[in-house]
Amino acid sequence: MNEDRLHQLQAMLLKSPKDAFLLYGLAMEFKKKGQSQTALDYLQQVIEVDPLYCYAYFQRGQIFENLGEPEDARKAYQLGIDAAGRKGDAHAQQELQGALSMLE
Repeated sequence: MNEDRLHQLQAMLLKSPKDAFLLYGLAMEFKKKGQSQTALDYLQQVIEVDPLYCYAYFQRGQIFENLGEPEDARKAYQLGIDAAGRKGDAHAQQELQGALSMLE
């Protein structure tokens, strides 16, 4: 992981702590670094700031799958499907449904 990128994102977040895009970017950096819990925490913050940020649910599901927690993954995917439906994002809804189907 590029530490400079991480520091840049964290510095920008200090100025805009409720920026879902920055929070998501940090989550992805920590996911790449293998820091699953920190990534999950940032993804939860994304969802709190923007409950319709569908890919935050998708990424939470992926991390839970990688951690061997299929029930938490299912829950994350289902919440994402619901959020995508409310947002009217058929593409995200389809991707989340596909991920959920692969768990079953």
